[in-house]
Amino acid sequence: METAMKTITFSGYEWVVRKGKGDPGSNTWDDANAQIDDKDRLHLQLTKNKTATGEIEWHCVELNTQQRFGLGRYQFQVIGRIDKLDRNVVLGLFKYPTADVLKDGPNEIDIEFARWGDQTTKNNADYVVLPAVGKRAPNDRIFFEVALNGDYTTHRFLWECHQVTFLSLHGHRDDDVGEFEHWKYTPGQPRLIPQQPTPVHINLWLYQGKAPCDDTPVEIIINKFSFTPLQELEQFD
Repeated sequence: METAMKTITFSGYEWVVRKGKGDPGSNTWDDANAQIDDKDRLHLQLTKNKTATGEIEWHCVELNTQQRFGLGRYQFQVIGRIDKLDRNVVLGLFKYPTADVLKDGPNEIDIEFARWGDQTTKNNADYVVLPAVGKRAPNDRIFFEVALNGDYTTHRFLWECHQVTFLSLHGHRDDDVGEFEHWKYTPGQPRLIPQQPTPVHINLWLYQGKAPCDDTPVEIIINKFSFTPLQELEQFD
């Protein structure tokens, strides 16, 4: 059951920080696990906690913008070894609908770093586009391997009416230098591309609610989030 939620300011936007229990993963969401430092960076924590009865309970974190964003470029500058996350840990950077738009996931665009519980796979990341209406398409997701030499990466997606273009880069940057993965999703059917403005979400959580296999807390830092409306991008083309 969700309780009253706190808000924080990050990258010039107001974000609501989740608290309570619920999906994904039937996790416990802790609003203390999102903190802003003196450099205006967002610290996301996955923590190991002891309950009043002495039991161990893992706490996750999720927050979303109060503002809804439409077509344009969404960019996240990340600090942390996203390529070395435990197989049960998931970092999500995504747009997600409110109940008045659509329920249960459609109209969603995701960048995710996860092995989804599989320690044998080399793939530890994926790009996803869920349809605005109707059933999911067979090619709405790609999996890939991230292998880094450092902590700094930039991830973005450009959301347009008929396509979504994903890009991941080494370092923190606004240009396209240092690319290590990209994907252009062009389904050919407009219904498969989300159209409604929705909030942006960031979360760090446990797949199926399972504790990290290494029993180690996790911290990932989001250096900056930025959004550029499509109209502004088109002015410079």
